[in-house]
Amino acid sequence: MKPGLSRRDFLKTTATASAALAAAPALNLRAAEASGKPVTLAFVGCAHIHTPGFIKLLKSLPDVRVKSVWDHEAARADRRAGELDAKAVRSLADIWSDPDVAAVVICSETSRHRDLVLAAARAKKHMFVEKPLGITAGESKEMAAAIEKAGLLFMTGYSMRGDPKHLFLREQVEKGGFGKITRVAGWNCHNGSLGGWFDAKPDKPWEDWRWMADPKIAGVGALGDLGTHSLDILMWLMGDVESVTADIKVVTGRYGDCDETGQALLRFTNGVSGSLVAGWVDVANPVTLQIAGTDGHAVIFNGRLYFKSKKVEGADGKEPWTQLPKGQAEPLRMFVEAVGGTAGLPLVTPREAAARVSVMEAMYASARSRKWTALA
Repeated sequence: MKPGLSRRDFLKTTATASAALAAAPALNLRAAEASGKPVTLAFVGCAHIHTPGFIKLLKSLPDVRVKSVWDHEAARADRRAGELDAKAVRSLADIWSDPDVAAVVICSETSRHRDLVLAAARAKKHMFVEKPLGITAGESKEMAAAIEKAGLLFMTGYSMRGDPKHLFLREQVEKGGFGKITRVAGWNCHNGSLGGWFDAKPDKPWEDWRWMADPKIAGVGALGDLGTHSLDILMWLMGDVESVTADIKVVTGRYGDCDETGQALLRFTNGVSGSLVAGWVDVANPVTLQIAGTDGHAVIFNGRLYFKSKKVEGADGKEPWTQLPKGQAEPLRMFVEAVGGTAGLPLVTPREAAARVSVMEAMYASARSRKWTALA
């Protein structure tokens, strides 16, 4: 994400990048094509800021049909249903009981996730749930358990995993290219609060993202909203977190007492020290990831990877490292592919999604107590 962009330009840039990643593996709905039947989905909630991008992606995929759309705001459901050539339904029962609907895309306010996810699990609908999974660690674990017990496919919007640079770095971590890793750091910042991205739009309820800056509805503010992406990458690379401490703050007050920036320290169970920075009040975000070890070092600066390792030929860190694997598909596309019958795709597990909520909840608790907080 490029700080300094308007919200419209940011969404356009994100959509373009997602499309490029989605095209990289040349995925197709093989099982759906073989059966002659489209993958049929329903939208359950359309409140999230990524909803327009998801709609654009789904409309671009062959053999995918969105049959119905529900939202507690009727105008929002009607608008999105029209864009998808789908039916706006007023009762969720119409979706849960529909045998044509194999899976649902849940883009509701986070405060509604628990009830919707548990209902989807009871209805045996595979589900893509926009991040974060839940408001609290407890309800997120409850949802994860219900999804797993029902044997359903699950995915959430951790799109950074598909970046070729991140895939390469994970490979090097696993191969020992960094030697003994001592510390890692992740940054994810933009100027959303400065640019008024979440300002209310009473005349356009289908584009009103104000709830995302209300912690009672979103569960978090800037640290949790953007930080969860970098937290996912750090945990994907380093594993579980033992304890955290954090400092979060309001800067402009544009969204009341909603935090607009934050920084956290993490102790991973493997002994690595980590740090995480996220915010909506940054005019630049040049560094997004750093890994330091006894035999290697990596930094992603202005979208380019600089990699140095004693164990990898040519890795002197002087020029951008370009020997990278192909990127993975955007998470929603990967999910649709899995629903269509493709096995072995690297979907985010429900437990992983719940674990990120647990760590983030501990960060906010530590910011209030001004103490280190251990993970249960």
